[in-house]
Amino acid sequence: MLVGSPIRVPVQSRYSSLHLVLSLGACTRALKEEKYAARRAILPVIQAEEDERFVKEWKQYLQYEAEVMQYVPGWKVGESVYNSGRWVPPSSGELRPEVW
Repeated sequence: MLVGSPIRVPVQSRYSSLHLVLSLGACTRALKEEKYAARRAILPVIQAEEDERFVKEWKQYLQYEAEVMQYVPGWKVGESVYNSGRWVPPSSGELRPEVW
């Protein structure tokens, strides 16, 4: 073969290469969809575990708040200091009274 001359690929191998690329793309999409389906399936379990952890730590926090604020007149444990009228979970994702 001469240097610089084009490589000639038979027509049949071009189509088989295209078929291979298309089938790999379909396989990749199928794997991604399987991964997302698995995540959607276990999401309720993960959410339930997080809710359980949050309730446990929230109760500990309320006990801590009651202990710290026991001498403050008119203080109600667990009551919001804001007047929004709705409950919003802490944004940090963790309740750690020792840090607050």
